[in-house]
Amino acid sequence: MPAPTCRAAGGRQSYFATARIVHIGRDPNRKDHYYAYVEDYLEFDRAVPFREGSFYYESGLQKADGSTNKGRFGRSVRHLADAEYSLILAAGFEAGDDKRQRPGIREGERHDTGLELVDRPIVEWVSRRPFRDRVFATGIKRAYDNTCAMSGLRIINGGGRAEAQAAHIQPVNDKRPDSLRNGLALSSTFHWMFDRGLISIDDDYGLLLKRDAIPSGVLGLVNRDRRLRVPGQRIYWPHRRFLEYHREHVFKG
Repeated sequence: MPAPTCRAAGGRQSYFATARIVHIGRDPNRKDHYYAYVEDYLEFDRAVPFREGSFYYESGLQKADGSTNKGRFGRSVRHLADAEYSLILAAGFEAGDDKRQRPGIREGERHDTGLELVDRPIVEWVSRRPFRDRVFATGIKRAYDNTCAMSGLRIINGGGRAEAQAAHIQPVNDKRPDSLRNGLALSSTFHWMFDRGLISIDDDYGLLLKRDAIPSGVLGLVNRDRRLRVPGQRIYWPHRRFLEYHREHVFKG
């Protein structure tokens, strides 16, 4: 199941990321403690305070008199209604051209949100596009600092939008996982060549080029060492399983 994570930000408790819980394990040293193992961890574009004005993202944190339910707030694990989780995600991923007024905050009301709150479980809802693609793209661009991994080009337009795009290594139509380790940040030209198998990556992150298929002008933009520029954090480096898939099923070299 997906879940938001919460911490103090600037003295205020905030939701700052979401991740998919894949396993709950007991603490071997403390019988009443457990560990949650997660995948697809992704930080929000902005930290979302648990309360903005008189609006609470979790209705259970507000008492009938309007004050904070400190007893519930003190729990490290809390159940979230699907609709409330939807609101937190919408507020967390609001940066850039998709930014919009956060629902209900100005009026202090919860019900008239302007969002379609679906009945199906949120675990299914977040797996659907376009939201799923948006989360993936945001995470990839952040991990690679908006820089093309094959050319080193980092171009930001006047509106603050990066030229680099989020590219899947194992294609969407092959039911690829949404792990950020199945993605790269590539400029549009290199994205096009990668998707069409004109360029690929070996297990040591060396670039593989299809012979006589890449124009000399584009070839001159390739990283001089002919290696992929990987993110600073190793947890975002492309996984060899996905790279192998691309070489065997997409690359035409």
